[in-house]
Amino acid sequence: MHAAVQRSSFNQFKRNQYLQSASYNLKVQKWITALSVVLFVAKVIAYYLTNSLSILTDALESIVNVVAGAIGWYSLYIAAKPRDEEHPYGHGKAEFVSAAVEGTLIVAAGVVILYQTVINFIRPHPIGKLDAGLIMVAITAVVNYIAGYICLKVGRRNHSLALQASARHLQTDTYSTLAIIAGLLLMLVTKMYWIDKAIALLMSGFIMYSGYKIIRESLAGIMDQQDMKLLQEIVEFLNKNRRVNWIDLHNFRIIKYGSHLHIDCHLTVPWYLNVHEAQGEIDTLMNLIIKEFGSSIEFFVHTDGCLAFSCRLCDKFTCPVRQHAFEHKVEWNLENLLTNQMHRLKKDAV
Repeated sequence: MHAAVQRSSFNQFKRNQYLQSASYNLKVQKWITALSVVLFVAKVIAYYLTNSLSILTDALESIVNVVAGAIGWYSLYIAAKPRDEEHPYGHGKAEFVSAAVEGTLIVAAGVVILYQTVINFIRPHPIGKLDAGLIMVAITAVVNYIAGYICLKVGRRNHSLALQASARHLQTDTYSTLAIIAGLLLMLVTKMYWIDKAIALLMSGFIMYSGYKIIRESLAGIMDQQDMKLLQEIVEFLNKNRRVNWIDLHNFRIIKYGSHLHIDCHLTVPWYLNVHEAQGEIDTLMNLIIKEFGSSIEFFVHTDGCLAFSCRLCDKFTCPVRQHAFEHKVEWNLENLLTNQMHRLKKDAV
């Protein structure tokens, strides 16, 4: 009874931690959306002052920032909802959809910029007050960089793809703005006004590529693609903290639901452990991973009892029922943990 109460309290703690992270993600995204509106207005003013096509490209990208920020905020609002009967794994997938839409909008902005540049080659227009426009655009670049840094830090800490997508978008906006400023300064010095169009062409390609990368990552999440980097980190951590009763680990899978992770695996323990002892090994495994990688993790751990061939791989030398001498310890890695079968030596293969 005491163990059941402990697990119930632990599950409630994990749920509270997840809800706190989701609420904080939502608050950060709300501020990012509001900031995007302010920066968009500033860039539009800068465009009207200068009539620069390069600054127009920056302003058009900011329109995407505003729309994408609103979509990201709504997706985080959905993702923060607790699981229900219709969504037993929660609503975290909404973040992947949001990131896909945001990536699509970024690509669309790149296409519009490309179109406007081609039109300007055909019907060129004069450049206006570049000095005032450059100052305003430079301020937006600094603000964007700071906001993107904060957003990316929070997104990585809380495993939020929507926040990370917004952060990358802000960073992309910062880099593109800096490139535009450098180009316009060069144009001021050299009086070669074709540089304005050249910058716009380069930035359209850069923006479209950035959008493509966000789309690719979001589709990977929607299709439940494994996060191999995170998986490798967990495998290395478990190898270093392996317990003697963890004879084998296999069929290890990680699925992302927004800022929430879902881990499935099979843990082989000595067959003579009772139900409570086996659950204790599972709890230890879960607690270790949560302590190292965060509390927003849900586990489904299946226990297998060891078989005769497991003895050759088991270094529990105090085992009272050993049937074979220990021969070799299997180091866990991505290749052998992903397979859906217990590990064994070649001579025991069926």
